[in-house]
Amino acid sequence: MATWPNDKISGTGVQSQEREQALATTALALMSDNNVVPTPDHFELFYIFASGQNATLTRTLGEMIAQHVPLVPPVLDDLRLRCIAHARVAKAVDGAGSGISDMLDAVRGKLDDAGKHAGDYGRALSEVSGELGDDQSPDGMRKLVDGLLGATRAMETRTKTLEVELKQSSEQVSELKVQLDHVRKESRADPLTGIANRKAFDSELQSAIEDATETGAPMALLMCDIDHFKNFNDSWGHQTGDKVLRLVANCLSENVKGRDTAARYGGEEFTVILRQTGLSDAINLANQIRGTVESKKLVKKSTGDVLGQITISIGVAQLAPDDQAETLVQRADTCLYRAKHLGRNRVIGEAELAAPAETNAA
Repeated sequence: MATWPNDKISGTGVQSQEREQALATTALALMSDNNVVPTPDHFELFYIFASGQNATLTRTLGEMIAQHVPLVPPVLDDLRLRCIAHARVAKAVDGAGSGISDMLDAVRGKLDDAGKHAGDYGRALSEVSGELGDDQSPDGMRKLVDGLLGATRAMETRTKTLEVELKQSSEQVSELKVQLDHVRKESRADPLTGIANRKAFDSELQSAIEDATETGAPMALLMCDIDHFKNFNDSWGHQTGDKVLRLVANCLSENVKGRDTAARYGGEEFTVILRQTGLSDAINLANQIRGTVESKKLVKKSTGDVLGQITISIGVAQLAPDDQAETLVQRADTCLYRAKHLGRNRVIGEAELAAPAETNAA
């Protein structure tokens, strides 16, 4: 049996290499005990869990193990994204933000120095101006002019140096801003499919609801689920399952406008937020997406064998005046469940929920 995080392997007397070996052994044992598919990503997840360094992961995965939740790849992938990927993104954001802050402090220091130099130059001019009022011999006048020229050249040199330094600082800040923007985009993208992740979906849905409420324009939501997805994983392996997920994500992206948002909601479930779209148009688009997916066939490149046909079921709901994000998602999900119940590979709009369901399991 595997030990739990920090159990017998986190003592201060244990050498670093021995501790790493113990953590690896614990991680592999936990994976074996819970019938986890041995992949590098899963090993990393359980290694960090065994180390106890990620409090959220330790608590969440520990509860799943205690409750005997099936630790299938989609569940672990979502857990890894929530607990590890987001932590890395947050660290990267903090690093970029800290870099910009340090750069701004340096620029502020340079500007302070420039201010002092300008003050010195101003005082030098004042002194020369005062002395010009006195009777001056040619030699005295020459000394004043030489002093003024020297102060002016020194100020000119400092100004040019400051310009160069500020230009370099500006370029470095621009690079850091690009890195920060890239990290922020990564934090909102699903690493497997490249479309929006759950975090981005939640944010975009709230924004779309607020816009629709303010403008009075319609808004609809699609909830999509890949039919019999587990069969692809069981029959052809999880790499094939990943290809199916990417294929469906591409079909969603190809069929939505720039103002709309296609996202991976979790596991094999996807969503599409449709701004300025009523129920009827949303259903038409859903059928278009369903048909696009149905036209695809999964082919094994090495042999040309067709591994199977992919289909999806879709539920469609339109924003109601009293809707919150949760109620809209729940209604669309209910429509999705009805579509699955009626035989899959179909679209069900919320207007059909009132009709009695006739099971046609496939």
